[in-house]
Amino acid sequence: MVGTDLEARRRHPGTRRVTVDGATVAELSKGVRVSGAERTKLASSLRARYDRGESIRALAASSGRSYGFVHRLLTEDGQALRRRGGATRGQAAKKS
Repeated sequence: MVGTDLEARRRHPGTRRVTVDGATVAELSKGVRVSGAERTKLASSLRARYDRGESIRALAASSGRSYGFVHRLLTEDGQALRRRGGATRGQAAKKS
């Protein structure tokens, strides 16, 4: 793993390794290209956090990536996205 980490740093000098949800992923500088196994690992980590209720905006802010990048990564990974906003009409709003 150490060799792999050194290779990754040579290819992407703006990255460093961080642990998110028990998985070690690259903390990426803005604009650094993410591909291959690193992209898959980042996608599964963000998907797990999204499934626990974090918003795409919160995921984007914490990962240092754009809203569009996180949205695209989640949809590429097959994640069904939540609808916008809260309960403003219908049965759920009447209960409040």
